[in-house]
Amino acid sequence: MNSEPIEKKSQVTALLDEAYACRINDLKRSTELAGEALRLSREMDDKGLTGKCLSMLSLFTMIMGEHEASMSMSQEAIGYFEELKDEKGIADAKYSIAGIYYKTDNYHLGLVYLIDCLTTYRKYHDYHNQARVQKYLGTIYEYFGDQKNAVKSYESAIDAARLAEDLNLESNAYNPLSGIYLNLGEIEKAEEIIEKSIAIKKQTGDTRGLAFALYGRGKIFVKTGNYKEAEADFLEALRIHQSMGERLGSGMVYYKLAALYVNMGLIDKAKETLQTALEFSTAHNIVIAIFNSHYLLYEIYKKENNPEKALESLEKYLTVKEAVINTQTLKIIENYELLNKMELIEKEAQVQLEKAEIIEKKNRAEQAAQVKQEFLSTMSHEIRTPLNAVLTIASLLSEKSDREDKQLLDSLKFAGNNLLLIINDILDFTKLDSGKVQLELRPGNIKLLLENIKNTYASLAREKGLTLSLHIDSDINKFYELDETKISQILGNLITNAIKFTDEGRVELIVEMVKQQDDTDDIKFSIKDSGIGISEVDREEIFVSFFQPKSITTKKHGGSGLGLAIVKKLLALFGSTIHLESKLGTGSTFYFELSLQKSNSPDNIISKPSNFLKGKTVLLAEDNMVNAMVAVKLLSNWEVTTVHAKNGLEAIDKSRLKAYDFILMDIHMPEMDGFEATKQIRKSLTPNKDTPIFALTADITAEHQQEYNTYFNGFLRKPIEIDKLYAALIGV
Repeated sequence: MNSEPIEKKSQVTALLDEAYACRINDLKRSTELAGEALRLSREMDDKGLTGKCLSMLSLFTMIMGEHEASMSMSQEAIGYFEELKDEKGIADAKYSIAGIYYKTDNYHLGLVYLIDCLTTYRKYHDYHNQARVQKYLGTIYEYFGDQKNAVKSYESAIDAARLAEDLNLESNAYNPLSGIYLNLGEIEKAEEIIEKSIAIKKQTGDTRGLAFALYGRGKIFVKTGNYKEAEADFLEALRIHQSMGERLGSGMVYYKLAALYVNMGLIDKAKETLQTALEFSTAHNIVIAIFNSHYLLYEIYKKENNPEKALESLEKYLTVKEAVINTQTLKIIENYELLNKMELIEKEAQVQLEKAEIIEKKNRAEQAAQVKQEFLSTMSHEIRTPLNAVLTIASLLSEKSDREDKQLLDSLKFAGNNLLLIINDILDFTKLDSGKVQLELRPGNIKLLLENIKNTYASLAREKGLTLSLHIDSDINKFYELDETKISQILGNLITNAIKFTDEGRVELIVEMVKQQDDTDDIKFSIKDSGIGISEVDREEIFVSFFQPKSITTKKHGGSGLGLAIVKKLLALFGSTIHLESKLGTGSTFYFELSLQKSNSPDNIISKPSNFLKGKTVLLAEDNMVNAMVAVKLLSNWEVTTVHAKNGLEAIDKSRLKAYDFILMDIHMPEMDGFEATKQIRKSLTPNKDTPIFALTADITAEHQQEYNTYFNGFLRKPIEIDKLYAALIGV
């Protein structure tokens, strides 16, 4: 047996281990070792080892700021890992890409990649890499100004590092955590944490990490007026960063040195250092250091009474910062806001579950129903709130876009609305069970609806290597009286089920004419798959709530078992039933028939009088800043002037100052909720005692609060339905 390949693999592994170990004090040596390992791996034509070598090299080059080289190696590594179906390898390569994005100006993409990495590392209980990812996440949250989630991520990084028994990773999170406590005025706590980090770095010989720790201590010295000590720490940190090729760290130290010189009264030296900071940061696209430096220059020139240069620096600051924010706002809504809201929902769900268990012992009937109502309220509000921003922005952009962009935005709106349908699956299940749900028929384009449904689930099919096709009988009319929401729920559940239980082949949605009449058509809908099939024993039971056949209750397929039960109940509203044909190992076909009334082309666009709302004023009470931004933009399109209040108390204060034409009141807000704020406005002697007030809320239960609903002129749900909001305002 030839032992040479085994020896070479061992040699490559040893080189990579040594390269990773010495990254903390000799990045150049790390790069050389990893480069030699890559050469040997390519000689052996070993894809797995080649991918690992590329991934590690991309990490080192990312740290040194060689972003193009790092990106190229990461993408090549991902190609090998995808071929080998190595999830952890893919995550390791994506971690380097995330580092590139967050160190430049693509924070939103950094967030996306990091969340993807974190999911994989949690799956494999990889605490070492969880600690690294959580630390990066904390930094990005700080860039967004979200200190609460930044602290949470840094603390999670510390917990993961302790589980990994890695002191360096633990101390890496202490540095930024110290900075947050410093900003909060907790100087002693900040000092304690940073000194602990410095001690660890010296103990372990982590030279790179020591530079960041010294930078953190330098900021504390500035705060306490110990300027000489601060300068010494900053200069030593800069020396280490430059020797290691750490560009983000260097850019931030230049900026902090300049700010220190301003505090010391050394203005010329501050300007000189800022010029160096701008040249260095611009060359390496370190955006956070660029706009911070421009703003500091603005403050310097303002104090010098040099308005021309002050304005020039301020404009540069705004241009750079707004370029980042404006290009990212839409992208972070989906990733950042929904992430935070879903975490909140998980906590609320746990709290409500515990509360339900206590209440059940005391009074199972009455109080358990109350818990259920509270949970529905929280669920609807916390998910619908970020969806409001996504869908409303898509609608606003769609009005001003060209045909190609409009197609993409329409797909985004349909996908967002489809997410809303999934939420409604949960929220409406109780109503379905009690028979309180009714059909809401409106003229609709059935072919467009079916195309949208197919497009929504096409990517899900592609991810599994399946084909999702749509076949529509040519005899099918274009327009019918439809309840598009419920038809989407029915077909969506059946298509996702088909994709879930099909590992290869295809899924087909087939729509056929059964019988044509003067006013109505009988149409058959079939969802056919080439999946695992369903046994005769399970065919009746699968339509029961929460049922899953024992033969398929695996992690691979999962699911709550609600989908088919909802399908059965929804079809009952149409006077129809679901049928099934299936053969184990061959596939299944679910089908049903609907009798649909023909209609003319739908006209959903309300007549909007020209400039009807021009010059009107609105007081908007909304605690979510993204949703506030969206609402203000929407109202400005109608030439409405908006005054924003961040909570109920602020809304009351502003209602006392002047009269408004309308008030839009969110319900769930800090300090004081929208119910109580509206009650106090109505009962006080403010200029807005009789002003029309509309509840603008994501809570589907809000309008059933009998104690308060008489105070409102109407309830408008989030996501905002633009035409309904406009109709409400012009109808007052």
